Amino acid sequence: MTLSISLSVNGESLSVPLEDPRTTLLDLLREHIGLTGTKKGCDRGQCGACTVLLDGKRINACLTLAASVDGTDVTTIEGLATGDTLHPVQAAFIEHDGFQCGYCTPGQIMSAVGLLSEGDAGADPERIREGMSGNICRCAAYPGITAAVLDAQRRQSENEGTSA
Repeated sequence: MTLSISLSVNGESLSVPLEDPRTTLLDLLREHIGLTGTKKGCDRGQCGACTVLLDGKRINACLTLAASVDGTDVTTIEGLATGDTLHPVQAAFIEHDGFQCGYCTPGQIMSAVGLLSEGDAGADPERIREGMSGNICRCAAYPGITAAVLDAQRRQSENEGTSA
């Protein structure tokens, strides 16, 4: 029996047939939709490589059944940039060397975007490290990641101040 779900992925409305109700959101994104930026790391919700935004909130796509996201809005790393203009968090990761091998980077960036939108980052590096603790970097690029999130937070605060 095929189950069909409808959702928005990176602003595009999709209807996707599911042959297996046990399909995770991660597998739906990678294998059914072809968005391979979201990475499969541990497949157990422990590393954060699969972090995406579901209705604006950070989730581990490997722990989320695709059938449960019917009617939702999913944002992946592919949906952050606007044309050739990088999202401020993406730009900050590049400027601060917030990656080494790059495997965890999409999940790190998505988690950072979520953390900033939640308003929980602040200007305290320890608070950022705690907020990002669900994302593991095996290369230990944590100083660059923290600096990137701090910079993106600062830029976001400045932009909000100038647009008010």
